[in-house]
Amino acid sequence: MKIALLARNPNLYSHKRLIEAAEARGHQIDWLNTLRCTVHIASHKPEVYYDGEPCIGYDAVIPRIGASITNYGLAILRQFEMRGCWPLNESVAIGRSRDKLRSLQILAKHGLGLPLTAYANDPKKAEEIIRAVKGPPVVIKLLEGTQGIGVVLADSMSSAKSVIEAFRGANVNILVQEFIKEAGGTDIRALVIGGKVVAAMKRTGAPDDFRSNLHRGGSAQLIKITPEERSTAVRAAKRMGLNVCGVDMLRSNHGPVIMEVNSSPGLEGIEAATNKDIAGQIIEFIEKSAKIGATKTKGAG
Repeated sequence: MKIALLARNPNLYSHKRLIEAAEARGHQIDWLNTLRCTVHIASHKPEVYYDGEPCIGYDAVIPRIGASITNYGLAILRQFEMRGCWPLNESVAIGRSRDKLRSLQILAKHGLGLPLTAYANDPKKAEEIIRAVKGPPVVIKLLEGTQGIGVVLADSMSSAKSVIEAFRGANVNILVQEFIKEAGGTDIRALVIGGKVVAAMKRTGAPDDFRSNLHRGGSAQLIKITPEERSTAVRAAKRMGLNVCGVDMLRSNHGPVIMEVNSSPGLEGIEAATNKDIAGQIIEFIEKSAKIGATKTKGAG
């Protein structure tokens, strides 16, 4: 097969592993810097160019689109899709997952466990939305934040209102969520490929940090998840329409609650924690699934 890896940095662990795994299985895989791709739009002739040359002959594309260039990356991916190139994750599904509020709305519609969440535009509604999530304490998140950046724990009504008012004063969109104290600064990342959980790890935050992101100094270890947690991860991936994703959950007193569904999950932490060849499993899934023109929008909403 001829595969395109749509990513900005080929030296990231995840991208190097995907290239190694594809080449080990006899495939040609080309790294394409997303920002060096251009779209040429003409009737009946959708084209993607890379450094001025047409991108032709690709059977599949692996989108690893950074959050800071989501809109541009999705435009490039859509053009590959219109050419009939099979995407590991579809543009519609990635866009859905990148919109934190929309993804929560979809998951809630289908009855998946979530922390209580509130959203408002008017900073004068701060106290109302804090009480709506049974706080304080509450967790305040930027809608566009990633890797734990833009996530604040406010432990009093006055501090929560101050943070909300400050963010909204800067015209930044935020969510306010209940604080799941019993999670104890840990969460679960379940990695789903093709509707199955293939690996899971427990992430523990750095000392004095309630966030468990590995980029924030957290640690990871192998964990055995419950049938309910496994089912929750699989259902979340299905409802988001993602073939490959990381589903982040907290263990609450009333069962697993989903914090986020990540459409470009990192491989370094979970491969190290589980000693599994996740990159190889992703390439194997592409081999079984990639068919020219088989792109279709998955999931409702």
